[in-house]
Amino acid sequence: MAQPSQSIDDRMFVRRVLIVIGLVALALLAWQLRQVVVMLFGAVVVAAVFRSLADPICRWSRMPSGVSVAIAVAIVFGALALLVAFFGVEVRGQIDQLGATLPEAVKSLEERVGDNDFVRRALATAREGASGGIGNFGRIIMSIGNAAADALVIIFGGIFLAAQPRFYKTGAIKLVPEAKRDLVSSAMDDSERALRLWLKGQLIAMVAVGLMTGLGLWLLGMQSALALGLLAGLLEFVPFAGPIIAAIPAVLIALAVNPEMALWVVLLYTAVQQVESYLLQPLVQQYAVDLPGVVLLFSLIAFGILFGAIGVLFAAPLAVVTYVMVKKLYVRETLGTETPIPGEDKG
Repeated sequence: MAQPSQSIDDRMFVRRVLIVIGLVALALLAWQLRQVVVMLFGAVVVAAVFRSLADPICRWSRMPSGVSVAIAVAIVFGALALLVAFFGVEVRGQIDQLGATLPEAVKSLEERVGDNDFVRRALATAREGASGGIGNFGRIIMSIGNAAADALVIIFGGIFLAAQPRFYKTGAIKLVPEAKRDLVSSAMDDSERALRLWLKGQLIAMVAVGLMTGLGLWLLGMQSALALGLLAGLLEFVPFAGPIIAAIPAVLIALAVNPEMALWVVLLYTAVQQVESYLLQPLVQQYAVDLPGVVLLFSLIAFGILFGAIGVLFAAPLAVVTYVMVKKLYVRETLGTETPIPGEDKG
């Protein structure tokens, strides 16, 4: 009489073992495809940009969603084409000048430091690294080509996602147990709203930092002020590390002129970041989404370790979405603790 019960227990045990094996295999597959996962998230970010433009067009003109997205894509690429037409030649010339000036700046700095062994060793190490990079020129070109291909995949993926957001959202929600679908749908809506608001605030900050840096360098009489300002604006997208990386070439070029110029450049970049942190950000965050600095800092480290350079690039928007999901699904729903959701009061 005990045999049927034992048979049922054996089947349940085998089923549970198979489920565990399947989950482990799925986790290993996700780890192997982590670069693809981050690229997919990058496509989501691009889609959020296009939808931010397409939704107002759709409301005002009552055009179909697909047509509104097509117009939004045309506006974005048209604006980029106009910028290239007006400033492309000047920026290209300044970038070439920047590439030619940096090695001279390093050499001039080495001559100035004299017998300072620490600085000379650091510069020698940098030169060896640069020589190794030149020796691996083919690998560098291949890496650039791969990055360009990844960028194209992300952009076109973002266009497809923006054209049919409900279709892809519904498909993702169907992977969740039916009892939790409304909750997951609400969390996805909250994440999208927070991501859009963060992107809006970040765009304002990038433009402001780029303009302030470029104008300040031009007033100081620095070479390649436009290119360095553009670099500062673009790298503002990467929290903490971006502004530091953007300042390095400007400081090196200034050191080639004289230490006083380098000091003024350092003060300029510091002043721009202070204005951005204490004046611009509080104004922007009245209409956008603010994240705790500690969350951004450790997200930058964690996503950089997990996903490499592309993880660093998307660390901030990844942190926005993760932060919202944790507060919504874990703190509110699992722990039952009331907590504000970023962007909830601005939706």
